[in-house]
Amino acid sequence: MVQDALERVMVGRTSVVISHRLSTIQNCDTIAVLDKGQVVECGDHSSLLAKGPTGAYFSLVSLQRNLC
Repeated sequence: MVQDALERVMVGRTSVVISHRLSTIQNCDTIAVLDKGQVVECGDHSSLLAKGPTGAYFSLVSLQRNLC
């Protein structure tokens, strides 16, 4: 319910979303992956996943999927 409300409010606006749950940001236009304060990857959900197991985002998504 909260996610749906956020998505409706963000239409037509620039929004900065900080999240530990990757499902919250998977529909964002641009995702920046930070490691120790540095941007290590940037792209949308599909392009970041396409980097495969060597990608930081891919590793985070895999980790969260295995924990749930």
